[in-house]
Amino acid sequence: MKAIYACLLAAAGVMSAGAVQADEALAKSKNCLSCHAVDKKVVGPAYKDVAKKYTAKDEPMLAKKVIEGGKGVWGPVPMPPNPSVKPDEATKLVKWILSLK
Repeated sequence: MKAIYACLLAAAGVMSAGAVQADEALAKSKNCLSCHAVDKKVVGPAYKDVAKKYTAKDEPMLAKKVIEGGKGVWGPVPMPPNPSVKPDEATKLVKWILSLK
């Protein structure tokens, strides 16, 4: 019985790792990684820094910023709007970013 639980836990870990890779692939496909990196500031803040600053309650606001852009929160360089990002994609991206704590 313990072996079954161990296998289930291992499978859950592999499935969640796959979701993380898929969301990172989404970020690449939407050119987010042109201005951001997971662990260092590029043009915009590191995603790990974003994850430290915000919580799950901020997801709707952050998803809106992914699509509409923003300015002033992380310095003088504005984030341009990303109209090609659909609302469900923006939500996936934000959930992935916030998971990087």
